[in-house]
Amino acid sequence: MFKSEVYATRRAGLHKLMKSGIGLFIGNVDAPMNYPANTYHFRQDSDFLYFFGLDLQGLTGLMDFDSGKDWIFGNDIDMDDIIWMGPQPKVKELAARCGVTNIAPVSKLEGVIREAVSKKRTIHFLPPYRAETKMTLGSLLKENPCQMKTLSSTALIKAVISMRSIKEQIEIDEIVKAVAIAYEMHTTAMKMCRPGMKEQEIFGAIEGIALAKGGGTAFPIILSINGQTLHNHNHGNVLAKGRMMVTDAGAETNLHYSSDITRTTPVGGKFNRKQKEIYEIVLKANTDSVKSARPGISNRDLHLNACRVIASSLKELGLMKGDVDEAVQAGAHALFMPHGLGHMMGLDVHDMEALGENFIGYNDQVKRSDQFGLAFLRFALPFKPGHVFTVEPGIYFIPQLIDQWKSEGKFREFINYSKVETWKDFGGVRIEDNVLITENGRKLLGKPVPKTIPEIEATCA
Repeated sequence: MFKSEVYATRRAGLHKLMKSGIGLFIGNVDAPMNYPANTYHFRQDSDFLYFFGLDLQGLTGLMDFDSGKDWIFGNDIDMDDIIWMGPQPKVKELAARCGVTNIAPVSKLEGVIREAVSKKRTIHFLPPYRAETKMTLGSLLKENPCQMKTLSSTALIKAVISMRSIKEQIEIDEIVKAVAIAYEMHTTAMKMCRPGMKEQEIFGAIEGIALAKGGGTAFPIILSINGQTLHNHNHGNVLAKGRMMVTDAGAETNLHYSSDITRTTPVGGKFNRKQKEIYEIVLKANTDSVKSARPGISNRDLHLNACRVIASSLKELGLMKGDVDEAVQAGAHALFMPHGLGHMMGLDVHDMEALGENFIGYNDQVKRSDQFGLAFLRFALPFKPGHVFTVEPGIYFIPQLIDQWKSEGKFREFINYSKVETWKDFGGVRIEDNVLITENGRKLLGKPVPKTIPEIEATCA
């Protein structure tokens, strides 16, 4: 945990933003894997962590925005628990660690909520994403648990996003630690990227690094020679010369701050001509985007600039044609890059995504596009100092998408389908870094993971 003052200051900031009602922050509980006593690795709710910091099961935080008081509801463990788990700190001690002096057993929470409802006080809560939390909220509020997401507090969502979006220095320091773990994960993957290796072997090795160095992976590792599938969690292939391995992997620190790095490595450690051509395009889109990032420029502008780099370079290869600006405006480039440039990150690898992408990355002035590709941009707003986000352009040759667009005659004025046909077995390339927006520009976070062709080939060797 951070010092107790950190959490007290954060809660005080939320009190100023909310002013009235009750804020309910239900911590996560254990989730059974295949029978009750055999649980998945516990992961605390990120908003609970942000305001209360306690990384244990079965706790609820409550903020009374009228009185200014904060509460922790939880139960001290009994002898049965001590036998299996050893002695554990009491709730009073836990509450003190995050600067809370008011405590009560979980059984008292229902009465507190019932009294507040009877007085017509507003109960603010964030959109639940776990079934257990939905059931708890439904029971406390006497509502259908399935309706809990729609009944969540827009005011609280916006207040929390406004705070969590701007990272404190202690948070940035944690993300840097997470990138350091990712450095070791990715350089290990590069060194293991040899013909005959199973994807599963590399996956297991780098997941082990995340577990040994921090809190485990920040998300399920994407590692595949079929890099044209954006989120490929299958690790059943054997690496073969002539293919490329996309590794999209990050770690959590022990305080659960995330990193998210992607590298693309040629099997055997040497890029062939075709691989170099596509890789250099993606690398230019990545490095140009990082250099252009600064306060005031929007992530949508950064995304579209990266798309123009990709479209212009693919035109030079004969894969696209026509006016580059018109092609990007029409969305023709999305055949090759059908996703957004990046996303915010912090306690969540897709930071605060549970609160709703449109609240995080859009507002009344900046609306989400419905154009294929651009619609998947998670964050489109202007950057502010303290934002941490990913820059991850890519080029993919997805045979099924190519076939569909070709059969529909889509964007024939911009896409040279006859040339694209000869690339359908290529796969994909993605390069991703983690960037902090500073007062006057940007900073690449953490030890730079090899990404130029000479750096990757040297690491593989």
